Amino acid sequence: MTHSFSSLETPAKAGVSLKHCYYEEVIENKPAIDFFEVHSENYMSEGGCSLAWLEAVREFYSISLHGASLSLGTAQKLDKDHLKKLKNLIGRIDPFLVSDHLSWSVIDGTYLNDLLPIPYTKESLEVMSNHIVEAQDYLGRTLLIENPSSYLYFPKNEYSEPQFLTELVNKTGCKLLLDVNNIYVSSHNNKFDPNEYLEEIPLKIIEEIHLAGHNRSHQFYIDDHGCCVQTEVWELYKKALERFGIISTLIEWDDNIPELGILLSEAEKAKNYQVEFGNHERAA
Repeated sequence: MTHSFSSLETPAKAGVSLKHCYYEEVIENKPAIDFFEVHSENYMSEGGCSLAWLEAVREFYSISLHGASLSLGTAQKLDKDHLKKLKNLIGRIDPFLVSDHLSWSVIDGTYLNDLLPIPYTKESLEVMSNHIVEAQDYLGRTLLIENPSSYLYFPKNEYSEPQFLTELVNKTGCKLLLDVNNIYVSSHNNKFDPNEYLEEIPLKIIEEIHLAGHNRSHQFYIDDHGCCVQTEVWELYKKALERFGIISTLIEWDDNIPELGILLSEAEKAKNYQVEFGNHERAA
């Protein structure tokens, strides 16, 4: 595999998920981490303790907002109240990235607990593209769209997942959040080559990478974010760096929440991979 472009001037950057159990430790100790990421929906109130803590953390760190309920793939209209709350949060926090998922999760005003898949067809491409454009125009921000973890595929798909994501970028001007763990999980569940998946993604359209752990106790691998990043995912991450260059990378951990130090050590590992790649580029 050839290196696709130079990243010598792109600094290594790694972050972790900010959980409420970390608030006091972060403010008191100010750990050496480049950024924190939070789920947008947890901070959409007009006030309260969580938002106050987030604003306190924002005084010292960059923040990335990661949404789970915008439901950009819905066949219905976007929730204008949700968009308004998200815009208000963006105005208060000034995040350096705003992202959501290639999925849908709302029907008739009811929010479901899962990020549900969409078929990769011309019709769903048009629907999701229109929603992304509407959201970006309203928010005044470019959105990052995350590839999902999948456990099945629609037999009438007209695009591969990388092709569908690329078309979204071309039609809307959005960018991608590449979840490397999701690629690995989906490749096992749906029997495709994760390396070929990376090769299908064009260069320079990725602005963030996610890494996380997954559960292998069942026939399907489950994207549960409940443990350290597995070795195979780290290997795929290195290949992503080789193809795309150094990209801001987040360690997600949403279940079996560990001590903050464990999460920080995972982020340091990601940053070391980035530095190693940068040193290799300089020596080449």
